[in-house]
Amino acid sequence: MTQDIRDFVPASCELLGLGEPTHQEPAFARIRNELFARLVEHGFRSIALEIDRVAALTVNDYVQGDPGDLEQVVRAGFSHEWGERETNRELVAWIRDHNRTRPPEDRVTFHGFDAPTENYSAPSPRPYLEFGRDYLGLDHDVASLAGDDHRWSRPESVLDPAMSPGATPEARRLRELGEDLLFDLHRRAPELIAATSRSQWFRAETHLTAGLGLLRYHAQCAKPLPAAVRVTPLLAVRDTLMAHNLLAIRRLEARRGPTLVFSHNLHLQRVQSVMPLPDQEHTWSSAGAIVDALGDLDYTFIAGSLGRSATFGLDAPPPGSYEALLDTRIPTLGLTAGAMTGTPRTDVIPHGHFPLTPDLLERADAVLHINDATAALQPAIS
Repeated sequence: MTQDIRDFVPASCELLGLGEPTHQEPAFARIRNELFARLVEHGFRSIALEIDRVAALTVNDYVQGDPGDLEQVVRAGFSHEWGERETNRELVAWIRDHNRTRPPEDRVTFHGFDAPTENYSAPSPRPYLEFGRDYLGLDHDVASLAGDDHRWSRPESVLDPAMSPGATPEARRLRELGEDLLFDLHRRAPELIAATSRSQWFRAETHLTAGLGLLRYHAQCAKPLPAAVRVTPLLAVRDTLMAHNLLAIRRLEARRGPTLVFSHNLHLQRVQSVMPLPDQEHTWSSAGAIVDALGDLDYTFIAGSLGRSATFGLDAPPPGSYEALLDTRIPTLGLTAGAMTGTPRTDVIPHGHFPLTPDLLERADAVLHINDATAALQPAIS
């Protein structure tokens, strides 16, 4: 892509959201890699992906220079099985190579901003709370309160409120304990940072925050809601945790430079996210909408758009649709901004792909459109 990304991003931007309309098309991640390399040349010093924030610490250790094997690092550090994707391995390898000759304060850092959960499964909070406990040098018996890890992680704990441990007295006690540990972490910050390091302190905070987030998610799972409506609040909890993580990441990165965050449009758009399903429709506030509403950051959002893809069977868009109009404006792939007149796609949309909508476009600062994904599949970073 020959366009300059800076033409679409204001100099004041602190957090740049780059969205994709589906996780199934690898072309977006390849373009992400290319654009991030350019952004780093102009002051960006961090990237955040839609993966488990705690697991991603392993990747950041590696790109900062710690020893390790790339394949093992991405397998352990990427949730959602995204460590298997070549584009993600390329990104990690590029950041590590870029950092090799840079002083620590000028290196690129790697973050995840998701909770350690999928929509229909969530692990035990035990190891996250134990990490914080051990950093604080305390001896609370977290394991006895948490019990068997499997009772938290089984799908039934999310899908069936009667099987969820999220509302038990032990879960409530774990949440109280987690809050106490997090408070203690802040109360003792000067001595703890002096004895360890600022990065170690933030690592402990990240673990405790993740553990408390899981307890919130499990508490929501335990609420006796009808099956048709119980998914919506779970989606809302997850995006709220994402927003919290993005704000925490920017607190870490504020003095070093802006952050690129790459995720599905549903998580980054400034408007309410909508997931239509048969006989029901889920609507919730996305992480991007929450961050933007709070006004703590100068947030820029570039929406991802796709015309056609052979990868997962998305045919050419129907005439008059937003994607068809963008096809006429952008022959291969590119960025564009400004008002558009069109209609949403009405053709058959494969599962997991969310086409452009009027409200999404109204609040997006720009659109990254891929006309035909085949044209964008060459390696982007060299």
